[in-house]
Amino acid sequence: MMKKYSCIIVDDDEIDRLTVLSFAKKFPVLDILGVFDSAEEALPFIENQKVDILFLDIDMPGLSGIDFRKKALEIPVCIFITAHPEHAVESFQIETLDFIVKPLKLDRFTQTMKRIEEFMEIKLKASLFEASIGGDTIYIKEGHEQTKVKLHEILYLEALKDYTLIVTERKRHCVLSSIGNLLKENHFQSFIRIHRSFAVQKQFIQKMNSTEIILNNNVSIPVGRSYKDNLNLI
Repeated sequence: MMKKYSCIIVDDDEIDRLTVLSFAKKFPVLDILGVFDSAEEALPFIENQKVDILFLDIDMPGLSGIDFRKKALEIPVCIFITAHPEHAVESFQIETLDFIVKPLKLDRFTQTMKRIEEFMEIKLKASLFEASIGGDTIYIKEGHEQTKVKLHEILYLEALKDYTLIVTERKRHCVLSSIGNLLKENHFQSFIRIHRSFAVQKQFIQKMNSTEIILNNNVSIPVGRSYKDNLNLI
């Protein structure tokens, strides 16, 4: 039995609303409970229904998408879809899993769906992080097993709300700890935060500029505006 996630779509623009709806229908994992052309209309609905995912426009007459999200923080996943990229910073302060700039394209929506599924899976089986005493190694509890991860094999850390992905060449591990808390640990002193969602280790940086860092394995990681000063530490 496939686990389904309930969602609603809120957008005052009819074409955008229908686009999100047609893309959402391509993913059987989504159970579309309702489509609304205003946040005011959606509010009473979410009070009586269990909703897992919001697909929200930001600029709407009356209640904006951001104000609506503030009233619906118990819904685990919020995806903002907007024509205005300048809202991104504001939106990430209120629990946003992804932020898509219109016009919405199917490949970008597919990426978002991968993030949603990964996040939901992690919520179900959050692995606990335990640092070992032996300096260079951490242990990650995944189910009943413990995985040993060498610190020098970690390429970068990526934040997913209350969780952090620990990414190595071979695997992505997920731990129930925010990236901020992890970076306070002695084990992670060699990591530098370069974005609200990312931290990297100096030795893996191949090249960098003011907007991104390229790692040795050619993965590119964005540099957040407020973290640019941290580049001087590299």
